[in-house]
Amino acid sequence: MRLGKNPGSKTVLVTGGAGFIGSHVAEAYLARGWSVTVVDDLSSGKRENLPDGVEFVELDVRDEQIFELFDRKGGFELVNHHAAQIDVRLSVQRPRFDAEVNVLGILNLLEAARDWGSRRFVFVSSGGVVYGDAEQRPIPEHAPKRPESPYGVSKLVSEFYLRCYRLLHGLDYVALRYSNVYGPRQDPHGEAGVVAIFCNRLIDKEPLTVFGNGEQTRDYVYVGDVVQANLLVSETDLEQGTDLDDRAYNVGTGVETSVNELAAALMRAAEREVPVEHAPARPGELQWNSLACERLQAIGWEAAVELSDGLLRTYRWIAGLRE
Repeated sequence: MRLGKNPGSKTVLVTGGAGFIGSHVAEAYLARGWSVTVVDDLSSGKRENLPDGVEFVELDVRDEQIFELFDRKGGFELVNHHAAQIDVRLSVQRPRFDAEVNVLGILNLLEAARDWGSRRFVFVSSGGVVYGDAEQRPIPEHAPKRPESPYGVSKLVSEFYLRCYRLLHGLDYVALRYSNVYGPRQDPHGEAGVVAIFCNRLIDKEPLTVFGNGEQTRDYVYVGDVVQANLLVSETDLEQGTDLDDRAYNVGTGVETSVNELAAALMRAAEREVPVEHAPARPGELQWNSLACERLQAIGWEAAVELSDGLLRTYRWIAGLRE
């Protein structure tokens, strides 16, 4: 194992740092005095999301040049891994591609982090797809893991690799199991992307499309609260258990919001009403999801932004881009 040039220095690599959530996280590290390097292949991230002050490297996390980056920088104290293939439907259509990006990508980073003796590896897992249709609500971290898509499998496999590297090589890690994150810079793709999609439809005064009866629920957490979770687990001493769930933390609100309720709340935020049109239900869609977050709260975190306030902030941001 090689040690970085400045052991203990506040250097962080943020993968996917040009994306919706990753860019907010990179920005927050900068504000805390970290030296931030962002890796992103720009397949979905945007250069305009990059905060001033980061070093940007356009690179795929599967690329061997990751090792050259670690060598050039003398390693990183912290790796924050947001880069991923996140489309559940694409993972069903192209499972090998999903595994290449999500599994081979994290292995590339783990090998570099192990080689250079990184202090901690923060990994973005999923508080929905790794559990599947859980029986308990809100879902605790120790609930059975029943992924029902290749994407869910790749996230869970990544957590097992992290645990293995900790046991074999002493590489410390944290897995953050996000619920549905929303907020400024959100891309209108994926399940949480419904917030951005609805905002754009409202701005254009067009109908909102709801799949099925609209009573399926999700746990919507504001991006600013997610950022605080990342900072907390980056800098806090954590318990030393060896079970998979000992280093996993749900990041959500514990509150279920149906699609119908979300549509109504966004219309209130936009101060306009449009028709709601129903389309056939999507096969295999989870019917409900909410996360129990007591473990994260026990180390000092809370979901501080109420849904109504967060939706208003998000709508105003998207509307500002459209002006």
